[in-house]
Amino acid sequence: MILNVVLVVIAFAILIKGADFFVTGASSMARKMGITPFVVGLTVVAIGTSAPEFFVNVIAAFGGSTDLAIGNVIGSNVANILLGLGVASVVATIAIKKQTVWKEIPFALLSALVIAFVTLDTVFSGAQINTISRGDGLTLLCFFVIFMVYTFGLSKVKEGDKESDHIDVYSWTKSIILTVGGIGALLIGGDMVVHNAVAIALSLGWSENLIGLTIVAMGTSLPEIVTSVIAVRKKQADLVVGGIIGSTIFNAFFILGSTALVKDIVIAPHKQLDITFDTLFLLVISTAFFIFMFVGKKHSLERWQGVLFITTYLLYMAYAIMREMN
Repeated sequence: MILNVVLVVIAFAILIKGADFFVTGASSMARKMGITPFVVGLTVVAIGTSAPEFFVNVIAAFGGSTDLAIGNVIGSNVANILLGLGVASVVATIAIKKQTVWKEIPFALLSALVIAFVTLDTVFSGAQINTISRGDGLTLLCFFVIFMVYTFGLSKVKEGDKESDHIDVYSWTKSIILTVGGIGALLIGGDMVVHNAVAIALSLGWSENLIGLTIVAMGTSLPEIVTSVIAVRKKQADLVVGGIIGSTIFNAFFILGSTALVKDIVIAPHKQLDITFDTLFLLVISTAFFIFMFVGKKHSLERWQGVLFITTYLLYMAYAIMREMN
């Protein structure tokens, strides 16, 4: 177990450096191609940093570990919103554009709502058991296609747009090396965290669902969280918001949808109440994120809101662990 702890610490270092490389390279390429940093966040950053969730879920589905799969998606999205945005806004206030407030954030809220619809069969249809079927998976993937088509329409910088003037631009070779190398480091670091954290959790006697909701979700969300902190320190708020929102939508629609295509996600009867609570909790905090755009400094996430997000996450984790012990 001591070795696992040491490897987790090493993985954190790899994640931090990888995020730095990735943000620098992706921002440079965006500027050279005339694509806004926000769209890079919605797509490249979101997909790159969500890769750990994807691989963990698909492997879990093939292995029949569906409790871990659903726990990972819900837990990762909770961590993205409460920790990713929370920690980043504590580092510095994040200004969010009006279009993002009224379009992209509601899309992320929609993703939480759709997860509730496809997950809570016992609530909406009176079924005896909650199941995310292959049909549900196809529905989720259709939503993902709609999101990608919408994102494509945002891809070009409008005439006179100066939002990326602060971004350092490097040669194509250096930009590509930084981006690819950063993604590789994020994947390696995330994988190291997950495997070693799971080993630690198992040694503590935690269940598969709790591991997925806490340790695995936290581990696979580390790339998003670290990338957000690095980006906000580089004063690239659009990359922060785009990355978090894009990752949340990617997790809900693509990863959960792909997982359900591999195998129906059947939620164990003794875990249905827990999953119901977790799903509704994700919906509540997604709604809170939208409401916060109009509380305090308009269209911004301030430090006090970041502290509230982080505190809420810690309380949620404490509750998840306590209910497992009962």
